[in-house]
Amino acid sequence: MMKNVSKIFSGNDSQHVFLLNSNQELFGCGYNQFGQIGLRESRKEERKIQELTRIHNIPKGKIIDIQCGNVHSIMLIEEEDENENPKRKLYSCGYCPYNGLRKYEDTYEFTEIKSSLFKNDNILDFSVGNNHTLILTSKGKLLVFGSNKYGKLGTGNTKDQLIPIQIELPKLKFNENISNYHISCGSSNSFLYYSPFLYSFSNIEEDLIKLFRRKEFCDISFKTENGEIIEAHKLILKYRLNQNQNEIEKLKEIISKKSIKESNQIFEMIYSNRIINPKLYSEIKEIINFNEKIEETMKRIYLNENENEKDFIIERKEKQYKFPKLILIMRSELYRGMFLSVKNDTSNKVTDYNELSNESFQIFEYWIYSNKIKNGIEITQEIIDEIKKGIDYFQLNQTYPNLFDLLINKFNNQNLKLKKEKKEKCLIF
Repeated sequence: MMKNVSKIFSGNDSQHVFLLNSNQELFGCGYNQFGQIGLRESRKEERKIQELTRIHNIPKGKIIDIQCGNVHSIMLIEEEDENENPKRKLYSCGYCPYNGLRKYEDTYEFTEIKSSLFKNDNILDFSVGNNHTLILTSKGKLLVFGSNKYGKLGTGNTKDQLIPIQIELPKLKFNENISNYHISCGSSNSFLYYSPFLYSFSNIEEDLIKLFRRKEFCDISFKTENGEIIEAHKLILKYRLNQNQNEIEKLKEIISKKSIKESNQIFEMIYSNRIINPKLYSEIKEIINFNEKIEETMKRIYLNENENEKDFIIERKEKQYKFPKLILIMRSELYRGMFLSVKNDTSNKVTDYNELSNESFQIFEYWIYSNKIKNGIEITQEIIDEIKKGIDYFQLNQTYPNLFDLLINKFNNQNLKLKKEKKEKCLIF
């Protein structure tokens, strides 16, 4: 049951936990006195579930999130309505005053939270505290229920709420969007905060997609449902997909069922983080990595008025080589730390590095982009020694496949080929 665990869910002061695997099978364990693990009425007497136990009565749809309070749990499920639009619903179990179900007894299996406030609306965000819950809907409603000790529901009083009630949100300005509001519950407090939109990364989108389309640097292929081939840049894909090879395999599976048009839309979504087609987006959103720190760095690098700020210049033997900072961030711990640690980007300064010969630097430059050794270059021991120094200098040791390992393999294969050719010549003679 522990194989392919995709998510682990817990929460504020919770003494129980849930695990979800890639097959959407849910398991739970821990304190269960009030039914907060959702194991049905038959498990009512079991106050402690001491081993991971399969929860069979999962509502229809895809589990997006589960959050645990101290004595209740809330599950977010996504399914499609009759028009194939994603519809989100909340399900609850646990202690009756806090589970939002208006029941005067504890609920031992996940049960839908129904309210007229959810009618023709969708769940945008939710958060669970010790014994209270906040919900944000797509139509701008902030709904609260549960314990109101310390005034953590934001109602202006300390009266507990058995069912969801609506409280007023701050009025949105003309350029603000409800989807940029976020909520977070602590043990005895709640936060509502607004995170402004990070503008349109038009420059970075163009740069990424141009790099994605440059066939000489493409190192991974995807086949669509009709057998067409789309080539891509594994380095950037891995960066967008949580640095995870498994996520690339998931993407391959999705693309294999799509047309060439839909596949290109998916790649554009991955490279730009823009929602182009809501239905396609709902299929791939879980494998896209939305890393705010990286996005801020991209914004700083790519939206700078000075075009040269986008590039980092390495100068050697009176010749300048420009590397996109994004690529260096992904390849080198040295430059990742340099570019991500400063607020004001002054890191486009020239680096002198003259120890590499022209041939070695060509190999180094090509590998930085493509993760491959350039064809047509004979690898010598001198080149290997030089590049080993370069790898140490640029702190590229953690990358896989490592440039040094690739060079050694190519060098050995090259020598084997030469020995074989010499042997064949001797036999002919």
